[in-house]
Amino acid sequence: MEKQPLYAVIRIRGRVSKRYDVKETLKLLRLHRKFHMVLVPATDSYKGMLQKVKDTVTWGEISQEVLLELLKKRGRVVGNKKLTEEYIKKKLGLKGFSELAEKLYNGELSLTSLDGVKPIFRLHPPKGGFNKSTKRPYRDDGELGYRGDAINSLIMRMI
Repeated sequence: MEKQPLYAVIRIRGRVSKRYDVKETLKLLRLHRKFHMVLVPATDSYKGMLQKVKDTVTWGEISQEVLLELLKKRGRVVGNKKLTEEYIKKKLGLKGFSELAEKLYNGELSLTSLDGVKPIFRLHPPKGGFNKSTKRPYRDDGELGYRGDAINSLIMRMI
């Protein structure tokens, strides 16, 4: 069986004037605020959810290197404390950030299955601002919707 990619989903637009079904889908994805990010597997059900909220979020395949940086700088545990190497070794029984990132990337673990680790990442607005309109699709000279590998450069600007 082929390994499914891991999607990074970032909410770009705010909460005003959203249809009920879009609000519910964002709630199911745990994207309650602007610039929150979640990691989801690229299954058909998640792809359908992303199509429903494509005018509010952007998503793409995250690379393992960016995932490692994201865990180090923006990973949080319950109590809003930073995710540390010691926490990973003691509570999760893994060797460190690199092993955690590898297992998440390969689909062997998910953030929701890890005890005490928050499944969302709170990011900054991108350094230098958005390059294009936040009201148009990515392929149509905007920022929303599917962007493939280009999500990695956006995440690095937001960490």
